[in-house]
Amino acid sequence: MRLAIFADVHGNLTAFEAVLKDMEQVGGIDLTWCLGDIAAFGPRPVECLRQIKALAEADEGKKFKVIGGNTDRYLLTGERPKFPFPADEAGLNRFKAEWHSINDALLWAVDQLSFEDYEFLKKINGQELSKKIDGYGYVIGYHAVPGNDEPALFPDTPEDEARDFFLDREGWLGVGGHTHIQMDRMLGHWRAINVGSVGAPMDVKGQAGWGLFTFENGQVQVDLRRVSFDPEAVIAELSSVGYPSVDWTAGRLRN
Repeated sequence: MRLAIFADVHGNLTAFEAVLKDMEQVGGIDLTWCLGDIAAFGPRPVECLRQIKALAEADEGKKFKVIGGNTDRYLLTGERPKFPFPADEAGLNRFKAEWHSINDALLWAVDQLSFEDYEFLKKINGQELSKKIDGYGYVIGYHAVPGNDEPALFPDTPEDEARDFFLDREGWLGVGGHTHIQMDRMLGHWRAINVGSVGAPMDVKGQAGWGLFTFENGQVQVDLRRVSFDPEAVIAELSSVGYPSVDWTAGRLRN
């Protein structure tokens, strides 16, 4: 059984199409999971959202399943990410600039959505995925951590804190996104994987991340893959579509 998982497309159709092409070339994929953050902070929010919706509805969700992420929720509710209190005036000024960039980008993305798009985001909001693999056990999929789309689970998150995220879940393998950094670490009996980001990778810029999981004879082989895309082409697209936070988003895409 082969399971493909990706997350954090962030309206980057160029990177998303590169990942879809890589999946097609790999072949033999039985099930695909998308772990959210589909639309916001990229030049093509609607195109990415509608392509994922079409994939999810093509076979009534049997071979492609999708959940929402925190930025998808922001588009639904008007919420915004929380920041720590700035330590000084310079920090406050930096935060002001960041808040304007984020808010303008989210408002622009909302303006692109139809009510049907909005209804699809509402349908997938707050969801989690789970599958029992014959001979292996349960695999769970979430955006950030089990039960919450906002906290960050990093490679260096203290182990006792990281283990707590899985206390009320049953399984062996947990897969998420959110941090935009690929990860493979053991937390007690749990193996916690982060497949990275399709549209805004933070670990290797210009390399869209996704994961391929092959289950055989009670074991899982994990292939954390990267696919090249052109960040400068995406940045040029931001300007051409009238996206309001070009410099801020360009900084997320460039080295």
